[in-house]
Amino acid sequence: MAQRGWYARFWPLFARLDPERAHHLALRFWREVGRHPWLQRWVQRWVGAQGLPEDPVYLAGLRFPNRVGLAAGYDKDGYAWRGLAALGFGHIEIGTVTLMPQPGNPRPRMWRIPEQRALINHLGFPSRGAPLVAQRLRGNRPTKLILGVNLGHNHGVPAREVPQQYARLFFLFAPWVDYIALNVSCPNVPGYREWQGKAEIARLLNTLRYARAAWRRLHGNGRALPIFVKLSPDFTPAQLDDTLEGVLLGGADGIIATNTTTQRPGLPPRWHQVPGGLSGAPLREISTRFIADLHQRLGDRLPIIGVGGIMSPEDAIEKLQAGARVVQIFTGLVYEGPSLVPRLVRALAAARTKVEPLTQRRTP
Repeated sequence: MAQRGWYARFWPLFARLDPERAHHLALRFWREVGRHPWLQRWVQRWVGAQGLPEDPVYLAGLRFPNRVGLAAGYDKDGYAWRGLAALGFGHIEIGTVTLMPQPGNPRPRMWRIPEQRALINHLGFPSRGAPLVAQRLRGNRPTKLILGVNLGHNHGVPAREVPQQYARLFFLFAPWVDYIALNVSCPNVPGYREWQGKAEIARLLNTLRYARAAWRRLHGNGRALPIFVKLSPDFTPAQLDDTLEGVLLGGADGIIATNTTTQRPGLPPRWHQVPGGLSGAPLREISTRFIADLHQRLGDRLPIIGVGGIMSPEDAIEKLQAGARVVQIFTGLVYEGPSLVPRLVRALAAARTKVEPLTQRRTP
């Protein structure tokens, strides 16, 4: 493995813990970091996050201070994001958050595959519920950080009530975040991906746009929160065409590509029957091909946030060259450690001329 220095020494200890338990311990640590400025400064020295270069990118009217973000799924309940920001992220995406609390799928529901630098998760949207999470997003935030929230609907909600759930979620989070992400691509909830169809996704997006317009009227034509859609990498070409028609018809402001995959590329047969979405190094090529396909189909009509299998600066540059404007990480943080974040920020800033032709930075 390529973990850096101290993290490699601690990895055997982490690896002996249940993956979900280890993750909760990590979140508790980052929550404490967020509470103490002196601890934030110490972490920045510890991981090399001091003096990071400015590398702003304008996307959907927002100014991202750099190209590296934390993907949804790491801090589902808005518990630790202020501490995680000390690593140098340009944006952090909270969630997935559901309107009402729900436990998710039964345990065990997360598995490490260290030899492949991969995770399989079958969490099924465990959530403390939107009111609590929204409360945690109030108050001060790190300067320049872009904060997003990834939204999903509760299990078992009748289809006719799903759009109303998203409208209520929008109103709860609009005062506290910079963008909304619509997650209809999770492979861990039965029936969830059915909302990626043309008519279904357009219906959800139109509901969110109406909620956004109502919010702006109530608040004197305030800022219009961008609405992004997170897509699955497991489409057939025909399915992707159908979904993109709905995304454009519904007026989305951008795409996050990709979610985890139900494919098992290069994994031993014993993992093929384990339920859930695969992330980490085996997802890299799948997601990069998907991003390149999206960019070819969409051109400059919608910006792309690239995520999936980024374990090194070279992987991140590959995503930008495929057509993404900024990137997000999750599993790379687990296997490579916190120092991956400043390494990526510096590498992408230094490689700007290599990726600029496909990621032209626009003013809002």
